[in-house]
Amino acid sequence: MSAPEDTASNAAPNASTPIIPAQRREQILRQLRKQQVLSVHQIMEMFDCSHMTVRRDIALLEQEGRAYSVTGGVRIASQVHSEPSHQSKAVVEQAQKEAMAKLASSLLHADMTVYLDAGTSTLEIVPYITALTGMTVVTNDFGIVEALADVLHVDVIHTGGLLDHPNRSCVGGLAASTLRQIATDVAFMSTSSWDLQRGTTTPSPLKVEVKQVAMQAASQTVLVATSSKYGTFGMYKIAALAQFDVIITDAALAEAAADGIRKQGVELMLA
Repeated sequence: MSAPEDTASNAAPNASTPIIPAQRREQILRQLRKQQVLSVHQIMEMFDCSHMTVRRDIALLEQEGRAYSVTGGVRIASQVHSEPSHQSKAVVEQAQKEAMAKLASSLLHADMTVYLDAGTSTLEIVPYITALTGMTVVTNDFGIVEALADVLHVDVIHTGGLLDHPNRSCVGGLAASTLRQIATDVAFMSTSSWDLQRGTTTPSPLKVEVKQVAMQAASQTVLVATSSKYGTFGMYKIAALAQFDVIITDAALAEAAADGIRKQGVELMLA
């Protein structure tokens, strides 16, 4: 006579069958893929569990880079299909950018060669560079060159290359070729999207090579990015977060995300 079927082990999780935490988190992700955003209350009702349990699940998903907390709930990672123009970026999150630049200045000292990636966050580092002697700035950003045009004690090298009109910067193979001929002490990198799972990404393929070569040319690599860009991703990967020596962002970054970054061995500086 055959052994009785073990129905408990084969049954799918439902309201009357307890599920283990890992199963519950996978089901949360499945619902997020359908609905994009879920409230803590919705998840509590789905699984008949406590607020603390849901918050613990969200924190773990965020540490793994699979979902991201928002006020009152959680969202799935969202894709960035295009980058905002320089003009639109210049008028948002100014206080955060200034605070991040002040933190970045602690990594500077006289007689350095510094790469400043194109971006409005990296532009805020310029005044701290001009306060030092013997500095050389390498950049692909025209706004940064303009800010340094009358600062005679700072040497400036622009990469040249294909003009990205909306971002007022140069991209493509020619810009990357210039960077291959230069060694820098530190590279301050920008990004339009970043998270634990995918690292830094971009919707623009012409930016990938420039950013990767700039990182390879530097003795120290520093990501400077606001927390509002965390949990988004573009089609093209630039670098894993573990490839950065330091990440500078603002204090609004979720605690679970911060923990996940530190577990990768990256120094995290919160402005």
